[in-house]
Amino acid sequence: MTVKQGWTGRAYEDIEVGDVYPHRLGRTITGADNIWFTLITCNPNPIHFDANYAAKTEWGKMLVDSTFTLALVTGLSVSDVSMNAVNLGWDEVRLPHPVFAGDTIYARSEVLARRESRSRPQMGIVTLGTVGYNQNHETVIEFKRTIMVYKREYVPVA
Repeated sequence: MTVKQGWTGRAYEDIEVGDVYPHRLGRTITGADNIWFTLITCNPNPIHFDANYAAKTEWGKMLVDSTFTLALVTGLSVSDVSMNAVNLGWDEVRLPHPVFAGDTIYARSEVLARRESRSRPQMGIVTLGTVGYNQNHETVIEFKRTIMVYKREYVPVA
C-alpha cells in the first residue's frame, strides 16, 4: 500500500499578492444550522429563530445569523489560505444581501498584501479580501481578513 500525503495547506512562501483562490467547497445552510448557531451564541434576536416574528418583517422569513455567515465563509477559505495560520482580525465586514436557510454559500479570496512578521521571524502577515456569495451569485458577505502564516520550514507537523 502506498501512503500519499494529503493537502497540508499553503506556507507563507506560497502566497503572492494578487493570487485569487476560488474556494472549492460550498455549503448549504439549514434552518437547524441557523437556530443552533443562534442558541450557542446567545443571540436573542427573534428574526433568527421565530418564524412568526420573521414573517412580519420585510424579508417574510427568518434571516441566517450574520455571524454564522462570517464564520462559514471564513471556514470555507481555511484549506486554501489559513490552514497554517492564525487569525489576527477581520475588517470592513459588509453584508450586502441577506442569507436564508436553503441558500448554498460559496467563497473566494484574493491576496491583498503580505509582509514578514516583525515580531515572529518564523511567520509572515497576509491580508486577504474574501467574498461569500449564494447559489444565485449574489454577494452575501465581503470582508478583509489578516492572518499570520507560518513559513514553510516552521509549519508544525501534525
